[in-house]
Amino acid sequence: MKIRIALLGLIALFAAPLAARAQEFQAFNPGDWELTLAGSGSNSSDFDGTTVGINGSLGYFFTENFEFAVRQSLGYTDLAGANGSAWNGSTRLAVDFHFDLERFQPFVGANIGYVYGDLTNDTFIAGPEVGLKYFVNDTTFVFVMAEYQFFFDSGDNVGDIGDNAQDGQFVYTLGLGFKW
Repeated sequence: MKIRIALLGLIALFAAPLAARAQEFQAFNPGDWELTLAGSGSNSSDFDGTTVGINGSLGYFFTENFEFAVRQSLGYTDLAGANGSAWNGSTRLAVDFHFDLERFQPFVGANIGYVYGDLTNDTFIAGPEVGLKYFVNDTTFVFVMAEYQFFFDSGDNVGDIGDNAQDGQFVYTLGLGFKW
């Protein structure tokens, strides 16, 4: 009898954590906020020039699946042989639909905003976006996102980017996010 009670105690001891893990993970709830941060940088092999960039967003979930976000990107370039340094940026509003696959949260959406700076014509932009968030714990996730930005006004000169940028540009982001 003592062995059976001890055995049942051991089973309960190991079953409790398994039962807790079996509960479904809920990534986002209505009313949740999220903050994302990403950065990049590069320089030449001679360290005589640099390019750095930062991206951030603040999002709000209206439902478990729909998010509204404000995104900001800033970039700084100072390359040897170029005509000095330059700043570029973009500010965008986005709406995304998240597919709830527990810790994996693929999403699709669209954004509209404004791109500005020294190396581009200041113009409105809009375009589709797609991405994936993976939760490493209940409040923190890593994410990857790709977007295509259509320029509303291509103008005659798009700076040093060249004629190909008159139709738009791809933007890729890899970063870290937090929800509360």
